[in-house]
Amino acid sequence: MANVCVITGGGSGMGLETARNIPKDVILVLTGRTVSKLEHAKEILEAEGHEVHLTACDVSVRRDVHELCLLAASLGTIRTVIHSAGLSPTMGDAEKIIMVNAVGTKNVNMEFYKYMNDGGVIVDIASSSAYDAPGILVKHQIFEEAEYQEADFVRHMVGEARMVPGEGKDAGFAYTLSKRFVVWYAAKCAHEYAKKGIRVVSVSPGLIETEMGTREAEAWDYTKKMIENTCERRMGTAEEMGFTIAMIADERNGYLSGVDILVDGGASTGKQFKDK
Repeated sequence: MANVCVITGGGSGMGLETARNIPKDVILVLTGRTVSKLEHAKEILEAEGHEVHLTACDVSVRRDVHELCLLAASLGTIRTVIHSAGLSPTMGDAEKIIMVNAVGTKNVNMEFYKYMNDGGVIVDIASSSAYDAPGILVKHQIFEEAEYQEADFVRHMVGEARMVPGEGKDAGFAYTLSKRFVVWYAAKCAHEYAKKGIRVVSVSPGLIETEMGTREAEAWDYTKKMIENTCERRMGTAEEMGFTIAMIADERNGYLSGVDILVDGGASTGKQFKDK
């Protein structure tokens, strides 16, 4: 049977660029909230020699993710899942961000685990902002509610986000918390899924020059400092991230699991060196 790669949020940006780096003998399944937004990506990929299937999927809805698994499994052996669907702070309120970014990751990992076997890999896209979450507000006992007490998990995560003072800042902190959860959950899954031979890795991009990333850079003052702290004083590109993610997912990286890969151009270390 043919191998299948599923990419959530595959219609543009990092998702699309990752798809372009997947071997052409692998069947691609791209998802987004609406199929119409995926059509352009399909045209690009088919012109480059890929076989592409499209389907709508709201990752925050468990049933949608289940249907996505059934479609992918009907096409071949699911070997790779790139979970890049997500919302940034300007795209929703705190609850919506938690639902898509955190609950969505839980749904994708739990559902695809059922359909994947030895040699499979799940790459969950987090964010460098995960490293900015104040430790006092990061409560793993809340994270542990995600799988079996989803309503409580969402309520508690939103409650933590709303502890940050300032109008509208709860969405930003909900984003940070949701991505901190992704890093934690990917590591948790890696250790549990290893019994089936499935790798799980998270990737934390810094500021990336996509439509979403540019919008965030324009909306928040702190992003200017983030760019100044990078080695090359610039945002990353979707093409660079696409290559990185595809490389991480490559089966030759069989010992890479249970960790987060931070790809931020050195922004996280730049503050201590930029004035020297």
